[in-house]
Amino acid sequence: MGRKEMIAMLLAGGEGKRLGVLTKDLAKPAVPFGGKYRIIDFTLSNCMHSGIDTVGVLTQYQPLVLNTHLGIGSPWGMDRRDGGMAVLPPYVKQKGGMWYKGTANAIYQNMGFIDRFDPEYVLVISGDHIYKMDYDLMLREHKRTGADVTIAGIEVGWKEASRFGVMHVSGDGKITSFEEKPKVPTSNLASMGIYIFSWTVLQQYLIRDEANRLSGNDFGKDIIPAMLQDNMHLHSYQFQGYWKDVGTIESLWEANMDLLAEKPALDLNDRQWRIYSVNPNRPGHVAGPEADIVSSLVTEGCVVEGRVERSVLFHGVQCGANTRIDDSVIMPNVRIGRGVRIYRAIVGEGAIIGDGVTIGSPDVQTITVIGSDECVTASHSLQEVEQP
Repeated sequence: MGRKEMIAMLLAGGEGKRLGVLTKDLAKPAVPFGGKYRIIDFTLSNCMHSGIDTVGVLTQYQPLVLNTHLGIGSPWGMDRRDGGMAVLPPYVKQKGGMWYKGTANAIYQNMGFIDRFDPEYVLVISGDHIYKMDYDLMLREHKRTGADVTIAGIEVGWKEASRFGVMHVSGDGKITSFEEKPKVPTSNLASMGIYIFSWTVLQQYLIRDEANRLSGNDFGKDIIPAMLQDNMHLHSYQFQGYWKDVGTIESLWEANMDLLAEKPALDLNDRQWRIYSVNPNRPGHVAGPEADIVSSLVTEGCVVEGRVERSVLFHGVQCGANTRIDDSVIMPNVRIGRGVRIYRAIVGEGAIIGDGVTIGSPDVQTITVIGSDECVTASHSLQEVEQP
């Protein structure tokens, strides 16, 4: 097996508690997005476009749908003998094996997989972000600066900054401080959870971290601070494009709504950087003000008899007569009856909404969530439906 300059380790085992009922039986990276895709499609497509042909996907929580979706990686060009895609669950069946204790421990448990390819660099990425990024440009920056680790960063709103690891950088891009999810952020330059490590350096820190019983075995909480304390060279690669961590109901809803802009920052029809998926349907298109579908992204295979405004409808959605859907995300194969009203909601895959049901309210800013395969009848009150 030939040596790889860089391989990717894709963390896809997150439980996604902040997505509530949407991830009750589903790994977060497998949550549907944008009318056609699952969230993980974006990271895997980025790998393909960046020339990365060897990816270890680390799964853990509710992996069945995700594993089925990944298959042998053919939509992303990963169905190959020399490298390709490998799904790497934790070694729970081995004597003394355990679930992944943290992001760093997940990589530690798979050091043997990485060593098979003897890479010079390891890209650590997450399966729950929506963005397009050329990792090769980041690798070039990593090599140019001679850094031990390069961390992709992006400026976020100050109200959001406490959700992320935040860093301070010097004028030449060197990271001078890093704090994971601070209650009171002193910087809004957020870590995107995308790291390029020189593999020999990362190995040493993974082994040392695993030996520390007090460690949380996490990159942001443990590995990065330890490297800073040792005066290692940490460099920031500042990303300028669209990026969304869709780990909360609000951010998942917002990312879908972002697609409805007249000129969306994330173009799903970009032929130069296609997002590949197992789903054979073409990407949805944003309908103009014709008929009863206004400024909405509707995927082929939908049957819509009612009125839809500023919403995203996935394939297989059936919508009955005299129904109104506003500012909502309706996931695959949802059946909606007649005379239904849906406002600012996310309706999970396969849900059934009975005749005459009202979900959400045009006067309330919170986002109502209906779980996958849930059945909602007119006897449900608004209070019985989850509103994070």
